[in-house]
Amino acid sequence: MPFRLNDYLPVLLMFVVAGGFAVVNIFISQFIGQRKRTRTKLMPYECGKDPVGTARERFSVKFYMIAMIFILFDIEVIFLVPWAVVFRTLASQPYNLKNLVYFEMIIFIVLLLAGYVYVIKKGAFDWSDRARRDAEAEARLLADMERRQLGQTRTAA
Repeated sequence: MPFRLNDYLPVLLMFVVAGGFAVVNIFISQFIGQRKRTRTKLMPYECGKDPVGTARERFSVKFYMIAMIFILFDIEVIFLVPWAVVFRTLASQPYNLKNLVYFEMIIFIVLLLAGYVYVIKKGAFDWSDRARRDAEAEARLLADMERRQLGQTRTAA
């Protein structure tokens, strides 16, 4: 079958429409959107962690836990795609592994769900006011500890 550029015209059209949609929405929001500059809106924001203290202080363990949980669940969900692709082949007549492959995936999803429930029970996804106050208190405690260590090293020198 010879290569014809006309066959790729719908793909090119899709990219043009998607790019145009994004650009038009950005320009519309710039012209129509409200511009109330408040202290909260101008504050830096990173991954659900409020900027408390300096950039040199230690982060809460919760910050790293969220990052690892995201990577873990993201990778586990990616395993569903190849399974879905080969399921029909493995369920076909020569292999006849339909039930085995299906129940293996059910076990995988149940383990994934158990991990998710465990993370919820541990409070890793708790972003309430109480959790924010706890994080601020932890940040202040870490900053105080760091200041004391700096003071001890200065007096020792």
